[in-house]
Amino acid sequence: MTAKIAYDEVEVGTELPAQTFPVTRATLVRYAGASGDFNPIHWNEKFAVGVGLPDVIAHGMFTMAEAIRVVTDWAGDPAAVVEYGVRFTKPVVVPDDGTGALIEVSAKVAAKLDDQQVRVDLTAMCAGQKVLGMSRAVVRLA
Repeated sequence: MTAKIAYDEVEVGTELPAQTFPVTRATLVRYAGASGDFNPIHWNEKFAVGVGLPDVIAHGMFTMAEAIRVVTDWAGDPAAVVEYGVRFTKPVVVPDDGTGALIEVSAKVAAKLDDQQVRVDLTAMCAGQKVLGMSRAVVRLA
């Protein structure tokens, strides 16, 4: 597969379709099983609160993975992402209320680079707070 978006058709400032990703306690348990990260701050409310957190929090790598989906869905090929990095700024708090949390992700092309590549800057928010900082991906387009 290759990216379905053509480099020549993209301009700096191009906005990618925003997406919202729901996160529940069940989501976190499934992610823990898949990743092997069974840290109790991600599933045990009593433990999480006991170490000073407001409640159970989502895995940072889970949050990072959900955010990049905006880019991979836009590009049409996950392998088009050649570089991706973030800073974790705030945790995604996931209450046990039947609804959980929502991670809202938007992104835009911030720069056109050499070799058919663009830099995409992402914004990931949860409950009105930015949960990822310096979230950037380099994507090789068609």
